[in-house]
Amino acid sequence: MGCGTVFHVKHLENISDEARWQAVQDKDRRFDGAFVTGVHSTGIYCRPSCPARLPLRKNVRFYSSPAEAEAAGLRPCKRCSPCAQSAEEACVLAALQAIRSGEATTLAQLSRLTGYTPTHFQRLFKRMVGISPAAYARACRERRVQEALMSGQGVGDALTMAGYAGARQFYHETKGRLGMKPGEWRKGGAGKLIHWAVLGTSLGDMLVAATDKGVCCLAFGEGEAELRARFPKAELVPAGEDFRALFAQVVAAVEQPGPGNAAIPLDVHGTAFQQRVWEELRRIPHGETRSYGELAAALGNPKASRAVGGANGANNVAVLIPCHRVIAADGTLGGYAYGLAIKAELLKRERL
Repeated sequence: MGCGTVFHVKHLENISDEARWQAVQDKDRRFDGAFVTGVHSTGIYCRPSCPARLPLRKNVRFYSSPAEAEAAGLRPCKRCSPCAQSAEEACVLAALQAIRSGEATTLAQLSRLTGYTPTHFQRLFKRMVGISPAAYARACRERRVQEALMSGQGVGDALTMAGYAGARQFYHETKGRLGMKPGEWRKGGAGKLIHWAVLGTSLGDMLVAATDKGVCCLAFGEGEAELRARFPKAELVPAGEDFRALFAQVVAAVEQPGPGNAAIPLDVHGTAFQQRVWEELRRIPHGETRSYGELAAALGNPKASRAVGGANGANNVAVLIPCHRVIAADGTLGGYAYGLAIKAELLKRERL
């Protein structure tokens, strides 16, 4: 009795007010899309499954659609977004919460939760989130390990808490994506060396930082203080001769950008979704741009443009992960963390 049955309910023309009120009391997701609940004491309308506090029955009226509720002078609830999400999206959001909390992690469990068949739910989830439920669950488990280790828990306890059978399973599944070993995470990354320098370029001073694996930060107009804020537990050291050649490649990537930029090694880590966005950014051909919506569509979820923007903003490696190639839907530059003048100049250089 989950989200998947909502389509049978949506098309019922005669749902009694008593049945609607019972659905609201039960916060029953099956009725999302069948009607909305207008709360006239607050002036808002909600999904039947809205997690907000239950209103008094005397203040409630039911409407067949968001448009009807808004015609009555109500505005949409910011908590359940009754006019912005489809019933399918509501189901995926419920699944995401279940995975994050550990309530349901396998495809079979999520299928039972939502009411969809496993095959249909797998397609739906991947289309909206950009990765499979299993990949998202793995990313959540990795994050739980990181948080536990950073809080001071022992490696064994952290792995058990996150649901791993042991260190062997953890290493097999993560395959080095964390960048640091669990013991280093437990120490807050205190033993991890980041080599850095502020280099002059025609676009202004540029901070470049790298580990022994690759570049972990590239930012304009920043210095040691900002780098320390990004990596508070790492040991920062001025870059020496060993990093001269790598940093020269980075400067060249800014001064004379070209397809060869992709060969510069990176050491970046983010959520599973952020990594998908960053990979897609690097696939944008040199000299071309994409809108946030186009990038979201390339990831399989055209409605995720806002989430794509968030992943862009979490990118610590400007230019090399080319978030400057993402522009507004109307063709204007949109925003850029280091100013539109730098963004425009980077795009200009790539088009030459």
